[in-house]
Amino acid sequence: MNKAELINAVAASADVSKKDTEAVITAMLDTITDALREGDKVQLVGFGSFEVKKRAARIGRNPRTKEEIEIPATVLPVFKAGKLLKDTVAK
Repeated sequence: MNKAELINAVAASADVSKKDTEAVITAMLDTITDALREGDKVQLVGFGSFEVKKRAARIGRNPRTKEEIEIPATVLPVFKAGKLLKDTVAK
């Protein structure tokens, strides 16, 4: 499901216009993105949580030349599914 299909499904389910649904979904995604950018954790009880993980710099190896290369530190957004979501999907 892509964003347009999600908007259509939510609009039909909530009996709201597609324009209003798109505004709400876009605002929600922007808010989550901004919170993660600031280093905050976003928890949606029953659904899951979004947070930022830091990956330290490390030494890797180019598989083609076997030369050691330095892989820089990075920050990644991660999602951890909540218990209710896991249980619902497992059924």
